[in-house]
Amino acid sequence: MSPHQRRARIALSFLFALLVTVPAAVTQASPAARDELAPNGRLRVAIAMSALGGAFWSKVDAAGHPTGVPVDLGAELGRRLGVPVDYVQYENSGQITDAAASGAWDVTFVPFDAVRAEKLAFGPIYNAADATYIVRPGSPIQTAADVDQPGVRVAAVANTTTMRGAQRSLQHTTVVGYQRVDEIIALLKSGQIDAFANLRDQLVPLSAQIPGSRVLPGAFQQTKTAIAVPLGRPAALAYAIAFLTQAKTDGTLRHSLDAHGLQDTPITP
Repeated sequence: MSPHQRRARIALSFLFALLVTVPAAVTQASPAARDELAPNGRLRVAIAMSALGGAFWSKVDAAGHPTGVPVDLGAELGRRLGVPVDYVQYENSGQITDAAASGAWDVTFVPFDAVRAEKLAFGPIYNAADATYIVRPGSPIQTAADVDQPGVRVAAVANTTTMRGAQRSLQHTTVVGYQRVDEIIALLKSGQIDAFANLRDQLVPLSAQIPGSRVLPGAFQQTKTAIAVPLGRPAALAYAIAFLTQAKTDGTLRHSLDAHGLQDTPITP
């Protein structure tokens, strides 16, 4: 092989590697992807609302506008698609999941589990967070094992991966589901429940708001949040996968996490 042929082969190999490794999100969306992600000409992003924030929850800012990591990711996805974005607000991820078949939204960012995967098509995971308990002020409970005993009143957000994880880990007590986080917080403050199962990154700031409450050590599961679309939209899923894959590496996701006070939150590879 001549030097010229060798250089040509190296160049072609490099070009091929570049083409297969650059995420599809850097290219223009196909008509099929745009039609499936924005069937009404607008990208409808489903978000779950909670004042606790975090890498999954969104909240409302002082001007009344939704803000949060899913909001930022939805805005960037809409920009790359070249379509306007609407945010469809829900009280929790369970409601988002149940609304998928109705066509009420086009893309979301929610925790993954096997039950939810029967209703949603998931792309890459971008955050993994420990789920544990916060206990009411004055509670004698010291560990997660102490939670698992008869008579302990445990609450979680209804129909969520965290609630299902707590139910699997607790053999001697039951978990009661509530639709709204603020409802559970009020019950915890008043002592009407003993423990609240949620993600640690949300419970730690909550504990600062409730003197005497404590976040328990350890975790009963690791909750993994990912991009998702309704079932039956293969082109939308392919573009969503490419988009989030790139967002995890080009600084889009890191910038959003940092902007919302989550500088110590790692991005899941």
